[in-house]
Amino acid sequence: MKLRLSIILSLLFFGLAAMHFYWGFGGQWAFANSLPTNEQGIRILNPKTIDSIIVGSGLLLFGIFYLFLGDIIKIKVAIWFKSIVTWLIPLIFIFRAVGDFKYIGFFKEIKTTEFANLDTIFYSPLCLVIGLIGFILIKLKK
Repeated sequence: MKLRLSIILSLLFFGLAAMHFYWGFGGQWAFANSLPTNEQGIRILNPKTIDSIIVGSGLLLFGIFYLFLGDIIKIKVAIWFKSIVTWLIPLIFIFRAVGDFKYIGFFKEIKTTEFANLDTIFYSPLCLVIGLIGFILIKLKK
């Protein structure tokens, strides 16, 4: 089960990384609806090219980390580093699912925008699933 869950998370992260690299290199498909807006349709975030590439790189590293955690690839890392990252990644995604209480997450205040709709049905549930699988892997490790 540990192997399967690690592969699932790795594939999710590789797919998300690919999407961010696509946006970073000028792709526009699904870009506009991936960013929160206020009720007037004004974007709250305006990422630059480098921002998408940085996020894509982080997601790529998360995917590699889960291949490592599933013993698919062998990398020497300090035990303290492995422990911190094993907890940090799921926490990031659980916090993302909960949100900022205004524009993103399950507890957002602004719920009438296209982004808010997609966030409710897709983005936040995906983040919650990623976080929960990460915590399951922590439990399986023991």
